[in-house]
Amino acid sequence: MCRSSHIFQNSMPLFVVFLQFFIFRLIVSQTTQNINVLLINEENNALAEKSFEIAKEYVRRNPSLGLAIEPVIVVGNRSDAKTFLENVCRKYNDMLSSKKTPHVVLDFTMTGVGSETIKSFTAALALPTISGSFGQTGDLRQWRSLNANQTKFLLQVMPPADILPESIRAIVTKQDITNAAIIFDELFVMDHKYKSLLQNIPTRHVITPVKSFNKEDIKTQLRSLRELDIVNFFIVGSLRTIKNVLDAADENQYFGRKTAWFAFSLDKGDITCGCKDATIVYMRPTPDAKSRDRLGKIKTTYSMNGEPEITSAFYFDLSLRTFLAVKSLLDSGKWPNNMKYITCDDYDGKNTPNRTLDLKLAFQEVKETPTYAPFYIPGDDPMNGRSYMEFSTDLSAVTVKDGASIGSKALGTWKAGLNSPLSLTDSDNMSDYSAQLVYRVVTVEQQPFIIRDDNAPKGFKGYCIDLIEEIRQIVKFDYEVTLSPDGNFGTMDENGNWNGIIKELIEKRADIALTSLSVMAERENVVDFTVPYYDLVGITIMMKLPRTPTSLFKFLTVLENDVWLSILAAYFFTSFLMWVFDKWSPYSYQNNREKYKDDEEKREFTLKECLWFCMTSLTPQGGGEAPKNLSGRLLAATWWLFGFIIIASYTANLAAFLTVSRLDTPIESLDDLSKQYKIQYAPLNGSAAMTYFERMAAIEVRFYEIWKEMSLNDSLSDVERAKLAVWDYPVSDKYSKMWQAMKEAGLPNSIEEAVQRVRDSKSSSEGFAWLGDATDVRYYVLTSCDLQMVGDEFSRKPYAIAVQQGSPLKDQFNNAILQLLNRRRLEKLKENWWNNNPKAMKCEKQDDQSDGISIQNIGGVFIVIFMGIGLACITLGVEYWWYKWRRRPIVGDVTQVEPAKSTRNNIGNFVKGEGFTFRSRNFGLSDLKQKF
Repeated sequence: MCRSSHIFQNSMPLFVVFLQFFIFRLIVSQTTQNINVLLINEENNALAEKSFEIAKEYVRRNPSLGLAIEPVIVVGNRSDAKTFLENVCRKYNDMLSSKKTPHVVLDFTMTGVGSETIKSFTAALALPTISGSFGQTGDLRQWRSLNANQTKFLLQVMPPADILPESIRAIVTKQDITNAAIIFDELFVMDHKYKSLLQNIPTRHVITPVKSFNKEDIKTQLRSLRELDIVNFFIVGSLRTIKNVLDAADENQYFGRKTAWFAFSLDKGDITCGCKDATIVYMRPTPDAKSRDRLGKIKTTYSMNGEPEITSAFYFDLSLRTFLAVKSLLDSGKWPNNMKYITCDDYDGKNTPNRTLDLKLAFQEVKETPTYAPFYIPGDDPMNGRSYMEFSTDLSAVTVKDGASIGSKALGTWKAGLNSPLSLTDSDNMSDYSAQLVYRVVTVEQQPFIIRDDNAPKGFKGYCIDLIEEIRQIVKFDYEVTLSPDGNFGTMDENGNWNGIIKELIEKRADIALTSLSVMAERENVVDFTVPYYDLVGITIMMKLPRTPTSLFKFLTVLENDVWLSILAAYFFTSFLMWVFDKWSPYSYQNNREKYKDDEEKREFTLKECLWFCMTSLTPQGGGEAPKNLSGRLLAATWWLFGFIIIASYTANLAAFLTVSRLDTPIESLDDLSKQYKIQYAPLNGSAAMTYFERMAAIEVRFYEIWKEMSLNDSLSDVERAKLAVWDYPVSDKYSKMWQAMKEAGLPNSIEEAVQRVRDSKSSSEGFAWLGDATDVRYYVLTSCDLQMVGDEFSRKPYAIAVQQGSPLKDQFNNAILQLLNRRRLEKLKENWWNNNPKAMKCEKQDDQSDGISIQNIGGVFIVIFMGIGLACITLGVEYWWYKWRRRPIVGDVTQVEPAKSTRNNIGNFVKGEGFTFRSRNFGLSDLKQKF
């Protein structure tokens, strides 16, 4: 008895434990819900299946949940939809055969035809489904047209990898980014993002997967993107992918102020790369503060160590929440008692079972604490494409120097959402890590539009530089200026290939073509032009400025030297004859003094008086008193007639001579140039002017060929042929001849060469003429005094800024230029670079027909009068000296000095001097003729 009592006492604890376990099992068996789950996954998503298993284990270890999960798992290939569906149908039919109809389908397929096939399967058979597929509203093609009942049990929640790229939209919007390259790896599905990610945002972008993990391949891929003029790079992927891309970018030297790099990853950890000097804006998710303890417990207790951590947590929570939602429906009696199921084979396209199951409401009402972050489920229907895990991310700037991270600066946060904005600690800090908008400007040096200046901020100055600076104040950007490699503006060859700055734009090596670029139809086919910033500019002619020969003594060149010598000889001969006639004629004054003693005019024609008479007779005031003798008067009359004819002839010829030199204008238009042969002419090689003449000549040739073909057509009737019978070709061949003459003259290869050839011309009527843009010609005429612009402008076209086709700069620059026009800023630029140009020359004004005779041609007359005045002054001095100092009074002189008396003019009277009076000697009549 004692022994049995002892045995009983020893067995009592075991019995109690067994009894407690039995009672617990009894209680649990009464409340536990068995849930049949059809889990459909794809081969590349093993992490989701692992998280599902952890969720199932979690349910098993927590009996208080009252759940027992009995899963059937089907894993298929994303691309092999047929085999995938067959496997799913077989497993599903097996579940129906074994009376274990699925309460819910967990669809962990990610994307592609396999995923769409599963959605087609669940929609057709009306199976309650929770999907973790990628896609926003409208992306799930097989679930696009769900009715109200279907939206309650066919549910989708986007995984974190589908919602994280939405932060790119927030950054692009915040930073006003105009171009972007989005590079992603296999962890992210972006095929449905092409149309939606940056929709309605004016950002030119490319979304592309990483080609491979080979560095050379990535370098090539980055170069291709950079050639598309992309400066903002977004890497979405694992830390390994980010490292590979950053290393390749470092070797391509793509770090600096001109590029910006953004990295997005679901992985934990920091960015690493071998970059020499790089700063990357890095975004990564962080667990919700309320969920961190739970996450740590789940990871520790259930070994949920799959990476990315957030993805594991997402599939764990999605699975667990689905289990609890189904249990809630079962416990509350809202689960239909007689759920109708049909097999895949029974489905005929019209017999889809009707469901009144509200799985969505039950899913929303689950109160289980989230493992990483709560789910956001919109209250209105439907939730597909709008539901996601509402996690938070940290945004920081990571600086890497020589392969090591040297610091991280917090910039802000972003809460997961489809239209969630950035929350920045300081907006200015974020702008520091954006790519500075540096546009590549290609140009051709052409004064005054583009002038090289090493001291200028951009290495250039000029009208166009001032223009882009004005635009820059309106459209915020920076730029760098480079010259066109071949120095050309851009022409198209016979094969349709372009050169010059147009080629740089076409091949994406430049963003802006900024110079005196004419708008042409063929250029508009390959690039976009802004509104014109400069008036219509045509082609005109530059020639050497004619220099009219000037001479101060040009009035002497009217008559030839022989004529001047003949006139001089006639003057002296006539003067000598007049003296001889007066000396020997008995009727002259000097031989008949008594006869003419009462006349008022008493002039003795000595040789000096004869010279004076003949000289003054050629002037308007006349020669004065004529000789008394008839022979002298006849000679004087003959001299007067001679003088009248000479003076009249000289005056007429002088006027004509001074006028004819100013009427020499051999070339006044393009027609004048084409009709002569002494002056060679040509445009610049490869210029728009060359294209104009070449095409005009080609058109004339083509017209001639058409006319000739018409005239020689054998099918014409006599009447039709008669209408074409003309003696002359009806179309001008002006340009054909000019183009031939230009090729023979040789086209200059640069403006400097063209201008030098013009300057080397012998004259304005013989040499070389350059046909170029009127602005070029006008500038060289403005800055030099030996050139001229001839004729009117023709083939006028405006100047505009060119950009790449489709570039958003076109509209931005159009708006800026129109504002500048309204503010009259463009007129001010013209004033600065034309009227107030510091290099403008103040040239000597050239004579023209409307002006009078210049001082250069008549100034010799003033020299003559000043010489005459000077000679008269010298003569006055000689006279004064002669009469005052020719004789000084000496002792014994026979001259009698008497007191001063009035001076009389007759010979023998007293002559009054300064300070004394002396009496001249009394000479006889013969002494009066001492000179001659």
